[in-house]
Amino acid sequence: MSDATIVSTSTTTASVSASAMDYVRLMKPRVMSLVIFTGFVGLMVAPVAMHPFTAAVAVFALALGSGAAGALNMWYDADIDALMARTVSRPVPAGLIAPQEALSFGLIMSAIAVTLMALAATPLAAGLLAFSIFFYAVVYTMWLKRSTAQNIVIGGAAGAFPPVIGWAAATGSAPADAWILFGLIFLWTPPHFWALSLWTQKEYARAGVPMLPVTRGSKETRLQILIYTLIVAPFGLVPVATGLGGWIYLVVAAIGGIAFLWGAFRVFFSRAGEADAPADMRHAKALFGISILYLFALFAALL
Repeated sequence: MSDATIVSTSTTTASVSASAMDYVRLMKPRVMSLVIFTGFVGLMVAPVAMHPFTAAVAVFALALGSGAAGALNMWYDADIDALMARTVSRPVPAGLIAPQEALSFGLIMSAIAVTLMALAATPLAAGLLAFSIFFYAVVYTMWLKRSTAQNIVIGGAAGAFPPVIGWAAATGSAPADAWILFGLIFLWTPPHFWALSLWTQKEYARAGVPMLPVTRGSKETRLQILIYTLIVAPFGLVPVATGLGGWIYLVVAAIGGIAFLWGAFRVFFSRAGEADAPADMRHAKALFGISILYLFALFAALL
């Protein structure tokens, strides 16, 4: 029996014991937490205050939209998820939720999320939410992820929309400051995700996903991580120039940027990702952690 047959069998027969937690996992809760937080910050720093109830509904709609996109991603990627140790236990490849159920769940959640956003906030916020779901599920998952090593660079736009959506929910507009927050996440995504891909590249290669370490090698990936970090660290100071961030933000962005750069330089001068240098992988893992703390700290400092 071929690997393809095994994958097909495991992803078309779902167990009757699927629990509520399996559906929560289908929505990628860890990714959702970042979406909720950055979207909430975008809503809070916008110059127009929302009623607490409508603001809560808007954030909830954003969370549902993120979960819907995650479910659609897991539906489409069930075949490659079954080939990677990091993702094989996800609900669809594990046989806990049938692919068609994941698809239906994602589509229904998408419709509910966009409708709620339209009712609680503004048409622009609802439209941006709908587009972000489409971009992640179709443009990134179905097209970019399996076709180009630049998948995470272009596809990172999907994860950068939440603060713009939050801002639009409060004001009905998306000015330059909102797009600066978009740019911060967009530029942060490649070094963050490439640090992860350095130690998961064998799995991506086995699944046929053309991540940068697979197509260009670990050395080129380490260089690209450094280049993007050299861009995102100073870009993180831009909110200060526009008045969006104050002195607390300035201090956090400066210290965080230095830490991010320190981690990136350690990765660059290491041999992380090389088969004969497993000990150096600790630098990539450290950078991955630093990048998460960096983004959360910057957005928290805006509040």
